Amino acid sequence: MVFSQTASIRGFITDIEDGEPCAYANIFLEGTELGASTDINGFFTITRVPEGEYNLIITYIGYDTVIEPIRLGRGEILTKNYTLQKSSYVLDETIISAERQASRTQVQVSRIEVTPTQIRQLPSVGSQPDIAQYLQVIPGVTFTGDQGGQLYIRGGSPIQNLVLLDGLTVYNPFHSIGMFSVFDSDIIRNADIYTGGFNSEYGGRLSSVMSITTRDGNPNRFGGNLSTGTFGAKLMLEGPLVKFEELNSGISYIVSAKTSFLEQSSQIFYKYINDGEGLPFNYTDIYGKLSLNSQGGSRVNVFGFNFTDNVNYQGISDLNWRSTGVGTNFIVVPPGSTVMIKSSISYSDYFIELQTLDNFPVSSGISGFDMGLDFLYYLGRNSFEYGIHVHGLKTDFNFYNSVGRQIKVDNNTTEFSVYGKYKFNFGNMIVEPGFRMHYYATLSEISPEPRLGVKYNLTEKLRLKLAGGLYSQNLVAANSDREVVNLFYGFVSGVINLPENYRGNDITYRLQKSQHIITGAEYDLTQRININAEVYLKNFNQLICLNRNKIYEDNYINFDEPDYLKKDFVVEGGYAYGFDFLLKYDERRFFAWVVYSLSWIKKHDGIVLYYPHYDRRHNVNLVAAYKLGKDLSWNISGRWNLGSGFPFTQTRGLYELPALHEDINYNYWQSNSGLGVVYSDLNTGRLPYYHRLDLSISKFIDFNKYTRLEINFSVTNLYNRQNIFYFDREEHNRVDQLPIMPSLGLNLTF
Repeated sequence: MVFSQTASIRGFITDIEDGEPCAYANIFLEGTELGASTDINGFFTITRVPEGEYNLIITYIGYDTVIEPIRLGRGEILTKNYTLQKSSYVLDETIISAERQASRTQVQVSRIEVTPTQIRQLPSVGSQPDIAQYLQVIPGVTFTGDQGGQLYIRGGSPIQNLVLLDGLTVYNPFHSIGMFSVFDSDIIRNADIYTGGFNSEYGGRLSSVMSITTRDGNPNRFGGNLSTGTFGAKLMLEGPLVKFEELNSGISYIVSAKTSFLEQSSQIFYKYINDGEGLPFNYTDIYGKLSLNSQGGSRVNVFGFNFTDNVNYQGISDLNWRSTGVGTNFIVVPPGSTVMIKSSISYSDYFIELQTLDNFPVSSGISGFDMGLDFLYYLGRNSFEYGIHVHGLKTDFNFYNSVGRQIKVDNNTTEFSVYGKYKFNFGNMIVEPGFRMHYYATLSEISPEPRLGVKYNLTEKLRLKLAGGLYSQNLVAANSDREVVNLFYGFVSGVINLPENYRGNDITYRLQKSQHIITGAEYDLTQRININAEVYLKNFNQLICLNRNKIYEDNYINFDEPDYLKKDFVVEGGYAYGFDFLLKYDERRFFAWVVYSLSWIKKHDGIVLYYPHYDRRHNVNLVAAYKLGKDLSWNISGRWNLGSGFPFTQTRGLYELPALHEDINYNYWQSNSGLGVVYSDLNTGRLPYYHRLDLSISKFIDFNKYTRLEINFSVTNLYNRQNIFYFDREEHNRVDQLPIMPSLGLNLTF
C-alpha cells in the first residue's frame, strides 16, 4: 500500500555518438538520498520516490553532467532515456571512478571486470591487443605456455571454466598459440571474470566463469577498424541499417574478421625458430551481430560466429578444430513496470581432430543449445533476480590411449536449472544469498546449490568480503590433466560407467562437485591506489577423468581386473587453496598493476596423491603503462611475468626395448631395439622458473574526429629467456617456448 503511493523513474543512459550503454553512471535526485547506478546495459531505476518535483542529476566519468527537472505523481512510473556527451575536459582530482563506486555497492568477490581500454593498456603481443593476454595477469590465473598453453583458474582445469559470449557457450576460447583468443577486442563491451565464488545465475561448471558481452554496432554512422602486423590482420565494420529518426527504432550491425598468417610470416621474420620451419599455427575468426534498439530501451540482438584453428607441428601433432554458433537475445522493460526481462536462445558446435605420431586418430565433437529466461526486479537499494535455463548437448568422442585401447563415447544429455538471488542492503553491509537447483535429466541427478556473497563497508576506504557455494558439473575433459603438452581439447558428457568406489567409499552420484569458500578485503590506499587481497579454498570432492591406464576391456572376461585398469573413466578428488594479491594504480597518464599469487593444488586418483602439471606455487605479474606527449599520443607499456616451475615426472632410467615381431623366425638380434623409459614418482620434480618480459610502444596520429592511425612496435620475450616447452626423453632434446619476437603493426580506425 505504501509502495502504491510512491513513484519510480527508470530508463537507459547511452553515449550520444556510438549508442553504447554508459555502465555505472550515477543518477540521483538533488536534495535527497535517492539514487542509483546504471548496470552493464545502461539501465537504471529509482523506486519508492515520494511524489513531487525534483532535479534529476546524471554524472559519468569523462562526460558532461546532465541536470533535468522532473515531476513525479503518486504511483507514477516515469520512463526517461538519456544520451551523454563526452566532456571537452576532465578534472582528474575530482573524479571518483565508476569502478570505485561499484566496489562499494556490489559484492564483487573474486570478480574482475575487463574493458577494451584495459586490454589495450597491456603490451600487445604481435601488435594485436587480445583478452587472452589480459587474462594472464589476473590474480589466481595460471598460464601453462606460449604454445598449446591453457588457462587454469585457482586450481580449476579448462573444462571447469564456463565461457559465455553474449550468453552462448564457447567450448574453446583460446587458439593453439596461447597468446590469442577467438574474441576481437574491438567488439568487446566488457567481460566479467569470476575466479571463484560466483552466484546462482551461473552453473554447470566447478571453478570459474568468463562472461563476455559484445557491443552493438554504431547506430549513427558507418565506421570500422583495419589492422595488420607480422602475426596477422583483422577488419571490423559497423554502422546503421535503419536510423532512429526513421522508425523510432534503430537497426545496426557489426562484423569482425581476423586471421593469422604466422605460419607464413614466421618463415620470413623469425627464421631462427624451429630451424627455419617457422611456427605452425594459423587461425581465422569471424563474428557478426545485428541489433534492434527501440525508443523505449528494449533491444534484440542476433549474432553468429565461426572460429577455426590449425596446427601442423612436425614432431608433435597435426591438429585442427572449428567452432560455430548462432544465437539471439533480447532485453525488455515492460511499460509501467520496474522489472527487466532478459532472454536468450543459442546453438553452438565444436569439433576437433588430431592425428598423433603413432597414427591413432583422435576426435571429439560437441554440439548443443541453450535457452534462458531471466527476470530482474529493482526494489529501492535492493534487487531480486531469478530465472530458468535449459541446456542440451550431444558429445561424440573417439580416442586411443598409449597401449592402443580405444575409448569411444557418444552421449546426449539435457539439463534444467532454476535459480534466484536477492541483494539486501543493510546500511554498510550488502548480503547476496542465492540458490540454484540444477537437474541433470540424463543422469537423473538433482544438485541443490546454495550460494552466498557478503560485503561490509567497514570504513569509507576499507571493505571486507566473503563468498562461497556448492557447484556441480556434468561435462568431462576428453584429455588428461597429466599431459604437459596437450593441444587436443575435447569433451564427454553423461558419463555413467564409473568405478564402484573411490578410496574405500561407495560412489553414490555421477556428477563432478566442488565447494568454494573465499574471504578477502579491499582497501583504497589513496584516490588512485587500490589494494585487493583474497584467501580461497576450492574442494573438488569428486572429479571424473579419462583413464590413461586402461589396458583391459570392461567385460565379463576381465571381471576380476581392478577398475583402474579397465574403466574408460576414473574418479579423482582434489583441492586448491591460496592467496591472491593485487595492487592497482590508475591515473590519466600512468597505469600499473602488481599481482602476486601463492597457491597449492593437489589431486588424488585413488592410488596416489600428486601435484597436477599446472600447480604453480608462486606467480608474479608486474604491468605498467605510461602515456607521453601533450596530447598523450605516445604510449609505452611493459609486462614482466615470473612463475615458479611446474611439476613434472622425472626419468629414473632407460632400458633397451626389445623389438618383438609376430614371425617366430624374425631375426630380432639383427634389428635396432627401441628405448624404454623408467619413470620416477608422478610429478615429484620441478621445472626451472619461467619468466618473460614483453614491451610495447605505440603512437597515435589523429587525422580528424573519427580517423586515427596507430603505429605499434612490440617485443615478446625481450631478453630472450629460454623457457622450457617440453623435453623429448628418447631423443634427449629440449624444446623451448617462444624466443624473442619483435613485431610491427598498423591500426587504422575510421
